[in-house]
Amino acid sequence: MSVSVGHKAPSFSGKACVSGAFKDIKLEDYKGKWVVLYFFPLAFTGV
Repeated sequence: MSVSVGHKAPSFSGKACVSGAFKDIKLEDYKGKWVVLYFFPLAFTGV
């Protein structure tokens, strides 16, 4: 699936590190707010 700037993001849920604690989040939690999403796949492995 490809998403571009200006298009709606698909609904998702997952775990995130928020202020040092893991928290379950979902896109609906941020409705009406500006959101920047990024992740680093395999960033903390020996790959």
